[in-house]
Amino acid sequence: MGNEMIWWGGQRPDLAAMTRGGEGSMNGYLGIEFIDCGDDWIKARMPVNERTQQPFGRLHGGASVAFAETVGSVAAGWCVDRTQQVGVGMEINANHIRPAYSGWVYATARPEALGRTTQVWTIRIEDEAERLVCISRFTVAVIPLDRK
Repeated sequence: MGNEMIWWGGQRPDLAAMTRGGEGSMNGYLGIEFIDCGDDWIKARMPVNERTQQPFGRLHGGASVAFAETVGSVAAGWCVDRTQQVGVGMEINANHIRPAYSGWVYATARPEALGRTTQVWTIRIEDEAERLVCISRFTVAVIPLDRK
């Protein structure tokens, strides 16, 4: 989309508020933390540990998808007037490229399209060596807040 400011109100999101918003839900359970953002992207991290690994010690594919959907959903929500609208997931796909066994994985979400009623995001999950672990495409419906 270019390097234009995508965030509602023309200000970058409050990363601590993004992280706090997930307390008491799957986001908090998985240990997802929002750590950085630019004018047209947002970045979060998630630990690879007993909460996010499958029985063989690899990062669970479902944890990767939950991570991607979380980062995409939260980003989508900060691109609309949050007093009037909310973004909810419609569709997600993911390609798992390589395993991660420990440490942190990092998800960077960038919008492909920010429409009035739908948004499309690409989320890249990388390991600490910046190797691609998973790539996801996520479609969001923008709905009135009272329908959430």
